[in-house]
Amino acid sequence: MRDLLKLTAELVDIPSVSFEEGPLVSMIEKELSAVPHLSIDRVGDNLVARTNLNKGQRLVLAGHTDTVPGDTESGARIEKDTCWGLGTADMKGGIAVMLELARSVTEYEIDATWVFYAREEVAREHNGLKEIFTEAPELLSGDAAVLGEPTSALIEAGCQGTMRFLLTFKGERAHSARPWMGRNAVHRLSGVLDALEKYEHREPLIDGCQFREALQAVGVDGGVAGNVIPDMATLLINHRHAPDRKSEEAESHVREFLMPYMEDEDSVELIDMAPAASPGMGHSLLASIGEGIETRAKLGWTDVAFFSEQGIPAINFGPGDATLAHTTEERVERKNLEVTFETLRRVLEGN
Repeated sequence: MRDLLKLTAELVDIPSVSFEEGPLVSMIEKELSAVPHLSIDRVGDNLVARTNLNKGQRLVLAGHTDTVPGDTESGARIEKDTCWGLGTADMKGGIAVMLELARSVTEYEIDATWVFYAREEVAREHNGLKEIFTEAPELLSGDAAVLGEPTSALIEAGCQGTMRFLLTFKGERAHSARPWMGRNAVHRLSGVLDALEKYEHREPLIDGCQFREALQAVGVDGGVAGNVIPDMATLLINHRHAPDRKSEEAESHVREFLMPYMEDEDSVELIDMAPAASPGMGHSLLASIGEGIETRAKLGWTDVAFFSEQGIPAINFGPGDATLAHTTEERVERKNLEVTFETLRRVLEGN
């Protein structure tokens, strides 16, 4: 087995900011094309490597190759058992684990599909998984999936759904010296903001995983000039919901919650959404990965939802601390890499 810390550093040293993943994907393609038991397919800047051993089950292991913009010039730095650098945690450490497993495992108890996909760090419409699902969905078929997002080598099962709404409040324009002649649309925000502050969130327990919902204001806009009473104000809100609610149910819940604060000329517009994913730990493959490992709910949205939509239960499991992602302190530890590697190797080999 290659040194996973050094392999992570090699991957970090190949810049792959979103939409610029080509060189890194070509390096991975060259490596895996030399593995005789893998079939290789490239869909744009997405790479899929598959075993075809006619085993009873197939596990899909997926990771994104892109990073956010940042310091691509300095590259990686290894200090003792830690690798520092852009994308180490999110998620070139996970890519290193996947690459070495795909290269080194030869005795499979199950079939495996390795997915290295582009453009996860940008808008969902550009996501490489979506591109593969659209152009070659058969390449992503499987019984269960593991997404190598950073989880500190713990299991984060499923994910929250997310949606954003743009609320528009109407008022009546007037001179600020004579505010009684108008109606201040910005002041109208106070009622809904107070309600959001007091929002009673749910904490449902699903498949042994404790989720926590949230409804928060995340943006506000209004005002014309320093001497004008504003006749319009907008409020952007975000809702995170547990996977026991479908997107339509969560949307209805938010609209019902907002109804007492909206008038006929006001509007509530759903501007984007992504569905939740159930934990899926009842599946035998995912349960075997979780043996002896702490399992918790994923409080956030990840691409496990793409697999869940296709009827494939999926979990998040990878090296690195997610709270360090996208920061100047981003790093990954050798122990995290090795625990992730050995856990997945055990399941692939049936040990």
